[in-house]
Order: sequence, then C-alpha cells, then structure tokens
Amino acid sequence: MYPPKKALTFLRWFCREDCLEEIEGDLTEVFRKEYVHAPRKAKLKYCWRVISYFRPEYIKSFRNHHANTYGMYGSYFKTGWRNLVRNKGYSFINVGGLAMGMTVALLIGLWIYDELSFNKYYANYETIGQVWAGGTDPETSVIEGNVAIQYPVSSVLRNAYQHYFKHVLTAWWITDYTISAGDNKFIKKGEFIDEGVLEMLSLRMLRGTHASLNDPHSIVLSESAAKALFGSDDPMNKTLKIDNRIDVQVTGVYEDIPRNNHFSEVDFFSPWKLWASSNNWIKEAESNWDNRSFNVYVQLQPHTTTDEANAVIHDFYYHNLPNDFIKEAVKYKTFAQIVPMRAWHLYTEFVDGKPVGGGITFIWLFGLVGIFVLLLACINFINLSTARSEKRARETGIRKAIGSVKSQLVGQFLSESFLVVLFAFGLSIMLAVLLLPSFNELADKDIIVPFHSPVFWSGILAFLTITTLLSGLYPAFYLSSFEPARVLKGAIRPGRFAALPRKMLVIVQFSVSVILVIGTLIVYQQIQHARNRPIGYDRQNLISVRMTDPSFRDKYDVVRDELVRTGFVSETAFSDNPLTMAWNNYGGFDWKGKDPNADADFTLCYVSDTYGKAIAWQIVGGRDFDKRLAGDSAAIIVNEAAVKYMNLKDPVGEFVRDARGTKLEIIGVVKDLIMQSPYEPVKQTMFTWNKYASSNIIIRIKDTDRPAEAVAGIEAVFKRIVPTAGFDYQFVDDEYSKKFSQEERIGKLSRIFAVLAIFISGLGLFGLASFVAEQRTKEIGIRKVMGASVLGLVQMLSRDFLLLVVISCFIAVPIAYYFMSRWLEMYQYRVAISGWIFLLTGTGALVITLLTVSVHAVKAALTNPVKSLRSE
Repeated sequence: MYPPKKALTFLRWFCREDCLEEIEGDLTEVFRKEYVHAPRKAKLKYCWRVISYFRPEYIKSFRNHHANTYGMYGSYFKTGWRNLVRNKGYSFINVGGLAMGMTVALLIGLWIYDELSFNKYYANYETIGQVWAGGTDPETSVIEGNVAIQYPVSSVLRNAYQHYFKHVLTAWWITDYTISAGDNKFIKKGEFIDEGVLEMLSLRMLRGTHASLNDPHSIVLSESAAKALFGSDDPMNKTLKIDNRIDVQVTGVYEDIPRNNHFSEVDFFSPWKLWASSNNWIKEAESNWDNRSFNVYVQLQPHTTTDEANAVIHDFYYHNLPNDFIKEAVKYKTFAQIVPMRAWHLYTEFVDGKPVGGGITFIWLFGLVGIFVLLLACINFINLSTARSEKRARETGIRKAIGSVKSQLVGQFLSESFLVVLFAFGLSIMLAVLLLPSFNELADKDIIVPFHSPVFWSGILAFLTITTLLSGLYPAFYLSSFEPARVLKGAIRPGRFAALPRKMLVIVQFSVSVILVIGTLIVYQQIQHARNRPIGYDRQNLISVRMTDPSFRDKYDVVRDELVRTGFVSETAFSDNPLTMAWNNYGGFDWKGKDPNADADFTLCYVSDTYGKAIAWQIVGGRDFDKRLAGDSAAIIVNEAAVKYMNLKDPVGEFVRDARGTKLEIIGVVKDLIMQSPYEPVKQTMFTWNKYASSNIIIRIKDTDRPAEAVAGIEAVFKRIVPTAGFDYQFVDDEYSKKFSQEERIGKLSRIFAVLAIFISGLGLFGLASFVAEQRTKEIGIRKVMGASVLGLVQMLSRDFLLLVVISCFIAVPIAYYFMSRWLEMYQYRVAISGWIFLLTGTGALVITLLTVSVHAVKAALTNPVKSLRSE
C-alpha cells in the first residue's frame, strides 16, 4: 500500500529531491502500519499526521527550502525595483500608462457592477414583474405593446390566476404631487398602489409594518421625505394633504431605497383605493377594456417561474375579454406577458414582443472599452520590455550560465511585471477615489468604492493577476528564451522579424484608439443632428407649471390676466399634458377616404385657445383657435404627420368623427411638434380646445436678463390666487434637453475614453521612439557625417511608425463603420455617416504620431556626431 499521489505531490513541492526517496520510504512504512485499515474520514488528517514522523533533517530541509524560496522571490523583487529606478523614463511610461488603463477599467467595472446590481435591493427581486400587453400590427406585422394596462386586468389575474401570483397590484404612474404639512408645501414623487407593495418590495420599515397601507387613507413616507416634512419630530399619525384635496395619515416610514433601483425616486406610497375613490373617472374604467391607463405589478408564487406564468397568461385576453372586444383581439393577436424586474432596467427595447436590448448594450460597449483601454496600457509594457531585450540579454545569459533554469527566469520577469502592476494599481486606486465624484456626476450615479466588500477584493486580486499575466507573460518567456552561449559571445542580434510582434501590437493599439475616436465623433454628430431638428415651436423663455390643485378650476382666466399684468409674461396657455410629453392616445377616429379596415390611432391634446400663440407654433394651413367663434369648441388643429397619415390633400375644412360619433372640423394645420423622442418620427396629433381638461399652464416670459425675478413674480401670483397650491415649475428648454441626457452621457464618456486611449497609445509610441533613437545613435552619427540632413533623419526615424498608424486606420475604419452603423439603427431619425469623420480621425492619428515621434527624432538628429561616434 502506497501513500496517495496528492500527498507525494505535496512533499515534492516542499522538500528537496535528495530527501524524497527516504521520505517516501518512511511514509510507506507509516502508511502501512497506521492507515491501511483506517476509515475513510480518518485519512483526512493524513498530511498532518505524516509530518509528525519527519526526521529532524527533513524538517530542516523543509525550513531551508522555504528560506531559499523567500530569498529567491525577494531577490526577484529587488532586481525589479533596481530596474525601475535605473530606467526612470521607461518606468514612468509603464507605471503611468498602466495606472491610467487600470483607473479606466476600475471605474468602468464599478459602473458595470452598479448597473448589474440594479433592483437587487429587493429580496423578492427574482419573482417581481410587470404586466406587458402587446399585439401585432396587421399592416406591418410588427409586434408592439407597453406596460399601460386596462383596469380589469388586475382583478381577473387576482381572482382567476391566484395559483401563479402571490401579489397582483394595480398602480398609477409615478409622478409629482404637492404634499402639505400645515403651511409647509413640498413637491414629492409618489405612487398610488395596492397595499401589498410594502411586502412585495420587502421594504425596510423604520416605523410601522408591511401592513401600514391597509388603511384606505394612509400614507407611508420614505425616511428622507419624513425628515423634510417633519424634521426631527415623530411623523407617525400626522395628517397630510395631497394636492390640497386628499387627506391622509402617516402610518409608516421606510428606509430610503438606494438610487440604483426602480421606485428609488418614490417619496411616498399611498393606497390605490384612495386614488380610485378620489377620481370619479376611474370608476368608469373598472369594466372598460378600451382604456389602457394603468400599471399592474405582480409577484409570482414560490416555485413559479416567469416562463410558466407567461405560458398561462399569453392568451389572457382571448379568455377574458367581453365578446364585443374579441374580434379586435383576434385581429391584432393580442397577448399578455410578465416582464420580470431583472429586465426593467437593462432590457428596455422589445423585439417581437420580447425584452432583448437597451441598457445591456452599453454594459457590453463600456465593458469592451475598459478591456481595450487596459490592453493598450499592457501593450506599452510588452513593447518596451521586448524592445529593450538586448539590454537584458546579457543578464539572462549570465543567470543561465550559473545554473538558473527557465522557470526561475520566467518567475523573475513575471515578478518584475507584478511589481510594476502593483505600483500602477496603487496609483489607480488613488486616481479612482479622486475622480469618482466627477465620474458619478457624469454618469448620473452614486457609486462608491466598496473597500469593505470581500467580493471587491477578490475581484481586485483576479484583476491584478490577469493584468500581470497579460502584460508580463510574453516578455517573460521572450526574455528567458535567449541562449547563454550566443548572448555571452555578443552574437545575439535581433532578426528581421524580431520587431514584428511589437509592430503588430502598435497596430492593435492605434486601431482601438481610432475606433474609439470615430465612435465618439459619430455619437456627437447624432446628438447634434437630433438637437438641430426643427421642433415646431419656440422653446426659449417657456415655463411649464403643474396645476393639480382643484382650486385652479374656474380661475384660469384670472391666473392668465394676473400673470400678464406682472409685466414679465407675454402670454399663457393651458393644456392637459406638458409640452415635452404626449400622454393621451386614442383610436376609433373616422374621416372621408379612411380605410375601413385600419384602426386609426392619434395623440390627442386638450389645449386653450391661446396655446398656439404661447408656444409660437407654425401654422402652415388654415387658422388658429379663436374663442370668439363658438364653433371652435368642436374644432381641431392637426399636425403635418396627421395630414400625411390621413392622406388628405386639402385637410382644412374636412371633418373627423371620434369614437363617440362627435363631428370635429379641421380648422388648421401646424408643423410637427416634437413632444416625444427627438430620435423618432412625430406621431399624428390632434389639438382640440378644452382648457377645463387641463392640468398644466404654459407661460411665455418676455425676453429678460432676469429670469429668476420673473419666476419669483409668477410664483407670487400663484400664491395670491391659489394659496393652497404648490409652485411646481420647469423650464421647457431644460425638460427638452433631458431627452438627450443618456446619449450625452455616452458621448462624454466616449470622449474621455477616446482621449485616454490616444494618450496611452501615444505614451507607448513615445517610449518606443525614444528607444529606437537611442538604439540607432551611431547610425545617425554616421549618416550625419556622410551629409544627411536633419529633415532626412527625422523622416527616416518617423517613416516606420507612420506606416504602422496608416495600417491601423485601414483596419479601424471598416470595423468602426460596421458597429456605428448598427448603433445608429436604434434611431429612426439618425445622421448619415460621413466620410470626413474617417479622414479627420486618420489625419489626427498621423499628426499625433508625427509629433510624438519627432520629439526624439529631432533630438537625435541634432546630436553632435562626435559624441555619438566617440569610442567606448
């Protein structure tokens, strides 16, 4: 019976070979006597028990081996440190370049971790979902849909599908409300939702319990909202008023939801029953399958998967719709599905009715950018290490001649690489901490460096290991491969292909850099293309104010007159939605020449007669609303997209019937107003005059250099006429600019990464050029003696590097074109990729290369040949 192989491997690792035979003999004897008949569990202590039988010389051998091992690695690091100090310029390039690359990789890694952990604050994260209703357009065969759901859906799911759902919650949209605590008024975002939300989201209650919303007139506040409303006082059982019309009592306080979560902006939850009882129109929607205005959240039963639930509810509408709706459901192949919470943030785009893209695209994009920027820094290390191989060749030859084996040399060079990586990492951590506040502001995040997390340090250890191997593995094997006989004879000379790997790595560096620059320019061009798109109105000097307080009703004319009287306001108007949004979509319209099989779908906006004058829309046909004409109460103004949609050659004077049969006359046509995404086509829209259906007032202030004073004057009017209402306003221009926020963040981050990539690549090129100039010092001296000019010498030294960059451009251009074309396909309104972008980027890369290389080339060319040719 012999010891297990693992034990012998263990011993071979820790003991000298000359002791191994005796040790194996002793182990065999011990094993035979002690362990042959031992139970399996007792053998777990095998290695420890065997050590107790070691003779003193074995213990000494063990200790000496470790001392030698520690001494060996200590010498590795000492040698590495001396090389760093001796070659300060190259060390600065290596450490500085790696530090920048690691800083970028670290920040991107933290951003990706934050994105991937979105919504994981909730304990029931894996079982929470939202109902999504979709259908197929019979004309285009495109599957469309959204999370706007009919009211009856929740009650049917709750009663007929209870085996699959633990919670089915009806909810209104998250929006701003005026919260009054005595004389104090605050604008807070809230959610009216069924009472099970606290348990479903597993919120951490600081006051109250998960049953705190069972009271129909209750409200549960976030910790920060409670502090804002009541300061240090106990908020429990205090009375609040929502929009000056709904009385509620505080029954709970929950811990603020972290920012990287859905519902994180919600300052309060209140029962759905309270919202339904406070809005009479909701009662009409209880049995209305034609009104899709609500949200439905669900939590699956334990052991029920999303796929199982979706299989059950896919044909939900066919089994539950009233008979008069079934025909339409069949026509549009209507279906229902659960979109799991894990897809809400990263999978916001739907293809064939399935969440497949969105934020996850940027995870991959920036992940690749982080990897490539780090790779660029590692390439610098590889290139400089291999380029300086002749200086380390003699050292390698001597070490081999006195007995060093290849594995020891590889260990030495990897240790030196690790030392550089370690210094760079320390610097990158400091840079990351310093840059994180600016990065958070740019990325709209609250990221912190999780120094307390074991997962973070495990990731850092893996990160350091990968970076060390990535940057040091090839140089280690390359430098340890020299033959000592040839090296010590001075016969080693780089062959004609010795520099080929370095040239290929330079090409990779600049290819990546050029791709990033091209991508950055195209992103910027796309944003500017959308920004410069005509929006159909003048958004400058416009203010939008919410008017949810019922006290506004019947005071519209008074508010308008008083605002104009302030001298700051030139015109006001009222509408049912903000100018930068379009909430109401309706079908069932009919007109002359309409295809009877087509289901007309329009955005419908209720506005006052002064709406067009206030926003300065552009009338291209017919006229504006006129309150002096009684017939205008049954008139509509349409946009150009609606005219095209209805295929009307002369729309003014034509009539449209709505779903109720009401006859509406088209009195005017206006240019398309961009009220939704600036990257999408404008939807067909109707504007009808009904200021009493309004919840927003649009105010045009006169051109003034004192906007703050104008806002203060407007607020004073509101407080005087409707003292119970809050003053919740936004500048329309700011609200419109938010539509570009995501793309602008991408553009800014891309610009930073592109600049860093070019800088790191240029840094490596600077080091290589310095080495080449140093290596060819004598050649340059001879050429100068033979009559070569400075310009000719600069051209000679620069030619090879410029050629590499030209090759990089030819590789990068088609790759960049392919991927940026795919990215632009996300937008229906997009810019065409211009050839000047590629020409500009290529020219810039060549100029940067020429400037970088010329620093050393000119210096070498101007050196006195007497110095360079002086005998050693």
